[in-house]
Amino acid sequence: MTITLRAAEEADHPALVRAVQQWWGDSRSPAQASELALLLPRLFLQHFASTSLIAEDDGHLAGFLVGFYSADDPAAAYIHFVGIDPGRRRAGLGRRLYETFFAAATVAGRQLVRAVTSPGNQGSIAFHRGMGFQLEPGDREVDGVPVRADYDGPGQDRVCFRLDLLAG
Repeated sequence: MTITLRAAEEADHPALVRAVQQWWGDSRSPAQASELALLLPRLFLQHFASTSLIAEDDGHLAGFLVGFYSADDPAAAYIHFVGIDPGRRRAGLGRRLYETFFAAATVAGRQLVRAVTSPGNQGSIAFHRGMGFQLEPGDREVDGVPVRADYDGPGQDRVCFRLDLLAG
């Protein structure tokens, strides 16, 4: 298995949406998986393709990372959405995507990376902590993790992360 990374393109959008619906189908209903795919509108690949990554194995999608550099904070970058084919999880591909994004962000003069996840996504919380992200303060706790209530709207609580690229 030789996985290559490349910058995303707008033409990748349909494949990413299909992947979200399929790859999360084991943990969500079809309606929930379709709703999750709405977090990845085409505009991300129209405006942030050069900062987003596609992982391929012989032309087949193995994973992706959609991220961007903040327009309002010249020190910050943000990882918006990451997906790994379930058959390729726990093999280091997520780490490789993140580290490639970190390296590019550093070259671009970014000093920190932010990300969020839902409080119930224990796998994501553990992954981010393992990657060196710090949990940002919240206004309450869930299972010992600081959470920002209503971060993305009523009932849409989030765990917020921050990684200092210069601390390494």
